[in-house]
Amino acid sequence: MFRRRRSEDVSWDLPNESEDGQGLADDEPYDEPAEDDWPAEPPRAEGGPWDAGETFPARERVDLGSLQVPMGPEHEIQLVMADQIGVWVTIRHGESEMQVQAFAAPRRGSLWEDLRAETAREVREAGGESWERPGPFGTELVARVPAEQGQPASGQQIVRFVGVDGPRWFLRGLFIGPAASGGEPASLLEEIFRDTVVVRGEQPVPPRDILELRLPLEVQQAIEGQQAAAAEENRFRTDLNPFERGPEFTETR
Repeated sequence: MFRRRRSEDVSWDLPNESEDGQGLADDEPYDEPAEDDWPAEPPRAEGGPWDAGETFPARERVDLGSLQVPMGPEHEIQLVMADQIGVWVTIRHGESEMQVQAFAAPRRGSLWEDLRAETAREVREAGGESWERPGPFGTELVARVPAEQGQPASGQQIVRFVGVDGPRWFLRGLFIGPAASGGEPASLLEEIFRDTVVVRGEQPVPPRDILELRLPLEVQQAIEGQQAAAAEENRFRTDLNPFERGPEFTETR
């Protein structure tokens, strides 16, 4: 099942910076560095996540623009919106959920090692603690964080960050609930993460910028149809009540 919902919570976002640490203005042009300027890219975990240019197993996936996410009867997919822009995809299974985001990355090099260190610092500054461990996608970061971000008194919960560097993209997964501990509760969500397809596109995008997420075409068309029908209905709607007294004027001569 696919749903759309608006963002209510702040996720752990990647800093929107260039590789030298300097912020990029929204209207500043970006050209990717020459290929030789970056070290060789480490290999991805076997079996995915997949790049759209690769050969990958055929299965039913929902097209969300930069991400094609496997569908199935056991889990629910939500595109989380903020200011009419897709910011991340949430996959729910039982009491667990996984938030998935795809980011632009340099043609060469790895983001995950630096981002683990930055995320660990953010967790520490938020009043939590974190540690690294090996996982099915390589080194992952497990953290104990406030149950409600920014509110240490809300108690703590375990979350788990995984990351995969692909060709000019980086895919991050955040596991919440029982799946944060790994093992059987995480198996289905890990399978979905591994079988997700990233559509990077050819346009230049600054490293760490979120790759565009959008509603599936059929969902967007349905929403536009509903909006058009509502607008047509409002054309003939009147707020005048024939049994309600209107404004009265007193004329003095």
